[in-house]
Amino acid sequence: MAEAKLLKDDELKFMYDKLLESCRKNLPSVNEDLLEKSFRLSFEAHRNDFRASGEAYFHHPYEVAHIVAEEIPLDDISVISALLHDVVEDTDIDLKFIESQFGKEVVEIVDGVTKIGGVFKDHEISQAENYRKLLLSMVRDVRVILVKFADRLHNMRTLEFVNPTKQRRIAKETLEIYAPFAHRFGLGRVKWELEDLAFKYLNKEAYNELARKIADKRKERESYIKKFSKPIIAQLEEHGIKFQIGGRPKHLYSIYRKMIQQNLSFEQIFDLLAIRVILEENDPNECYYVLGVINQLYTPIPDRFKDYISIPKKNGYQSIHNTVIGLDGKLVEVQIRTRKMHEIAERGVAAHWKYKENIASASKDLEDWVNWIRDIFENSTKDEATREILASFKLNLYQDEIYVFTPQGDLRRLPREATPVDFAFEIHSNVGYHCIGAKVNGKIVPLDTTLISGDQVEIITSKNQHPNKGWLQFVVTHKAKSNIRKYLNKEAEKIVDNGREIWEKKVKKHKLSFNSDELNRLVRKLKFDNHSQFFKAVAQGKLNVDEVLNPKVEDAEEQENRLEFDNFATLARTSAGGVIVEGEHKGIPYSFAKCCNPIPGDPIIGYITIGEGIKIHKKRCKTLINLGKENEERLVPVKWPESPGQKFVAGIAIKGEDRPGILNDISNTITSYQNTNIKSINLNTNDSLFDGTITLYVENLEHLTDIINRLKKNGAIYSVERFDFSA
Repeated sequence: MAEAKLLKDDELKFMYDKLLESCRKNLPSVNEDLLEKSFRLSFEAHRNDFRASGEAYFHHPYEVAHIVAEEIPLDDISVISALLHDVVEDTDIDLKFIESQFGKEVVEIVDGVTKIGGVFKDHEISQAENYRKLLLSMVRDVRVILVKFADRLHNMRTLEFVNPTKQRRIAKETLEIYAPFAHRFGLGRVKWELEDLAFKYLNKEAYNELARKIADKRKERESYIKKFSKPIIAQLEEHGIKFQIGGRPKHLYSIYRKMIQQNLSFEQIFDLLAIRVILEENDPNECYYVLGVINQLYTPIPDRFKDYISIPKKNGYQSIHNTVIGLDGKLVEVQIRTRKMHEIAERGVAAHWKYKENIASASKDLEDWVNWIRDIFENSTKDEATREILASFKLNLYQDEIYVFTPQGDLRRLPREATPVDFAFEIHSNVGYHCIGAKVNGKIVPLDTTLISGDQVEIITSKNQHPNKGWLQFVVTHKAKSNIRKYLNKEAEKIVDNGREIWEKKVKKHKLSFNSDELNRLVRKLKFDNHSQFFKAVAQGKLNVDEVLNPKVEDAEEQENRLEFDNFATLARTSAGGVIVEGEHKGIPYSFAKCCNPIPGDPIIGYITIGEGIKIHKKRCKTLINLGKENEERLVPVKWPESPGQKFVAGIAIKGEDRPGILNDISNTITSYQNTNIKSINLNTNDSLFDGTITLYVENLEHLTDIINRLKKNGAIYSVERFDFSA
């Protein structure tokens, strides 16, 4: 490292005055107290630090701030943040202190620049577009990106002092990440310089050769441009047009790229001769007028004309490009634009605060954000403080995505809120299946940890580890969810098969047999929705198969309830006249299924059994639904007989408080509604409570429901429902 050079007070004063002058000239307003405070803090924080060149380290944040103020001018917050952008990372000063001294906006920008500064460490760049998205996913304020551009630009300007390996790494990052990124933000001047500086360190031989050839022709080129421009200047002055004209600098990397892409020699690149006309009036129509003047002086080449004013480029660039045949038959490219267009071309989004401009979409990805910026400028008054507008310049791009690294440095894209388990399945389904732990940035973390952009994730696996149901509570990717469900379903199938095997062995042991109907009836009786649930309970030991196959005798109360319902059901079905079996199955004997015990008023359907005729089920019977899925052809249309004015017998089960007059209240409630007739009432009392059944004649289920609802309004009645008894 070169000899360290300490800064003197008079040098510091000169530097500050120069920065303040740039801020006053280029920014809409400057908080000079905060600017001076940040200048002093940055200097004191870096007082004992020096760069590889021997220069005081403070020169770096100072130059970055100067670039922001002079070349990418946005606001004073950006300049202050640039001065402080390395303080947190390189010194003992923390973000909390920065926020207490300079406010939330500054600390967010400093924090953002610090975070994205470490993204590429130890990573080989691949999938450059994903890296650019990674940067955008990490920040919400456009000023973070702009300060980072300035930081990178100054690093590139002083890259000669670092070792060759680091030079190439930084140059490659710059060429593949930052220069294209600057282009998308419309920062033409920054993009060109970044490209040329990167080119210089990535291919010194080609760079030096091109630089020499251009230098050799500089005087000749400048002389030609002067002669070419002379008649144009005369004509424009004669027409009273305010303008600036000069040779347009051609950047080394763009020349080199064109030579490679079009397989041309340096001598064949015809647009090295170029001028740019910048009009001061900011009237786009004047550009076309100037185009006409030039085309009268020199012959234009039609297929080389491009109108980026009527149809701007995606990054908002506007200009007329025209190529004409100049003196001695040489081709000269002419660019015509207004001052406003020129500043936007050079400074991109940083120039928009100066103009209420209907800019074009920056790209498909940037479209919504640029439209938002445009809306802010078009709907704000001229007197509105720019700082207040800029405070809402938050990037809403890629905030639903994160970009994380594998241990090998590969970049993977995941949705926001993704966890190590999502990452594991993104790598490979087998990695996900056996994921037992994870390291994020070298530290072991829980599997439900939320990842953030820039994390490096290492998955720890074990052949004994398998997905569990709890993972579904925190994974967010479709790939992870579907793979976990697939595994759990397979495991569930194994459990069901195991349960079925246990069941069949137990049935054989008890010397019993179950046909399909009998098994369905048992499953329904035990309150399972289907066979799978039943067999799963068997496999998991939740069901004692021996007790199921050798059941205890029903207790007396249950027998009494069943007998009471059977008597009621027989009465109700007989009163209704039985069941009518329709179609070709008419005449086949039928009986009523015990699994759902249908009674008149229930929608019913028949099911042809083997050896037991037709079983009549409720249409909503779960056992029937399961049977019907497999044997739909066995379903038979049946119905209760109907005749005008006919009523059917229905039953009500009722419970409540046994108080004087309750029986009379119940009777009056029923009989007073549409002259309903009661067939019988059977109530039992015990400790001031009663329960029992009521048999009555109703027209249909709606009639019965209305009566039940009327009874429920009585405060002494606790429950009332249709009398039913399903196995």
